[in-house]
Parts: sequence; C-alpha cells; structure tokens
Amino acid sequence: MMTLVITRFAFGGAMAQNALNDAADNIVGVYQGTQNGDKFKAKIVKLTNGKYRGQIIWMQNPNDANGKKRLDTKNPDEKLRNTPCDQIVLFSGLEYNAKKKRWDGTKIYDPQRGMKANLTVEFDKDGRLKLRGSILGIGETVYWTKLNEK
Repeated sequence: MMTLVITRFAFGGAMAQNALNDAADNIVGVYQGTQNGDKFKAKIVKLTNGKYRGQIIWMQNPNDANGKKRLDTKNPDEKLRNTPCDQIVLFSGLEYNAKKKRWDGTKIYDPQRGMKANLTVEFDKDGRLKLRGSILGIGETVYWTKLNEK
C-alpha cells in the first residue's frame, strides 16, 4: 500500500512538472513584430539552462539607404556594434514565473535606442505575446504575433 502511495505521489509530481514545463515552453517559436515601422521576425528558443533567449532572425529592411547591411551601431557594448540588425539578441536569461504565469528575470535590449529595460512577458487574451520593457516604472509594451515557423 505504501508503495502505491509513493508511486502515485511521484507520478503526480512528474505530471505537475511536465505541465509546468509545457506552460513555460509555450513561448518557444518564431514571432513577427514591428518597432517604429520596422517589421521583423524574432525567434525564442529554450537554452540548455532552462531559460529563454529571443533573437532577431529577419528584418524587412536589413540594409541602409546606401544598400549596406544595417548594424547595431547604438549598442552600448562596443564589441557588438558590428552585429547585423537581423542577428541581434534582444534578450537572454528569461525565466518562467509559475506563480505569476509569465516570464521575467532579465532585460530586453532596444537596438533603436541602444538601451536595456526590465522585461516581463505574457500571452494576452488574443494569443499575442505581450512584452513590457520598463525602467524605473516607466515602460513600453509591444506585441508579437506567433507564426507557424520553427
């Protein structure tokens, strides 16, 4: 009888953990967004440490007026200023907060302004991904639409 109780408890705990992982992993995928008129696609992946990273993978206008590849020239890290605009990492280290049913714990990078802000992420009622960046309580919210791409 005790073995049955322990087995049920262990199995129930594993099921709860799997459900938590499934909820957290819902964020993984390719999204389309717009920032100040620039259309882009970003891919969110799960890292080996269980956290998530979001990176631009496509831009509608990757070249400047002279036909040269646009670079991340406003990045405060000088070593990253030669990164092409369609390869910029927007955030890394995002964690799922099961109590709040959202992702947080990192900062998002805004390449148009060259600055980082605290990031919270959740799905809205329409299924869009709601990303909110804020500094000292002042923030901006953007929405990304999940695409059927891998």
